[in-house]
Amino acid sequence: MPPKPKPNADEILKAEYDYIASTVFQANEDRSKVASFYFVSVGSLVAAILSAIFSTSNLKNVSFAFSGLFVVLTILGALTLAQLARLRAAWHESAQAMNQIKEYYISHNKEIEPAFKWRAGTLPPTDKPFSIANLTAVEVALLGAITIASAVYFLLAALGSIAWWGWALIAATLVAGYISLWTWYKHLLVDNQ
Repeated sequence: MPPKPKPNADEILKAEYDYIASTVFQANEDRSKVASFYFVSVGSLVAAILSAIFSTSNLKNVSFAFSGLFVVLTILGALTLAQLARLRAAWHESAQAMNQIKEYYISHNKEIEPAFKWRAGTLPPTDKPFSIANLTAVEVALLGAITIASAVYFLLAALGSIAWWGWALIAATLVAGYISLWTWYKHLLVDNQ
């Protein structure tokens, strides 16, 4: 019986590294698609609502419907933030896996150490301030806060004219909406969930 061929460790590690690199790329691509879909969805619905407002003579009749649509947009925003957080965490986990392979090769070939900028200790954090991922999440959280405040506005408009306390409620909803959505994003933005 012929001897079993010995697996080539370098080929296995190269294949693993290539696979991880493709998951990093895919996570970045998916983040872009998720955010774009949300922005287009919100923009399209807001444009439809604005055209309906200008074409109707009695806004009170459609305000409940608009309030409901803005609640749905807020839910879509929360789901978009969840997807962005999980995709960012997936990117980070893949980058950590790539660094593990780098560390293995560096431990066996010290001369290649200067070739790698990102290593276990220098990998950007999952929630790096002012990164594209972070700024995209801020945009989605802001839009989500605006949509929930708009839902409250249309609900109050359906119930009658908006008094000073109604405007205060709308402003409070805007702030609370942003804080809630950002907290949701940060909660989901951890590795190994």
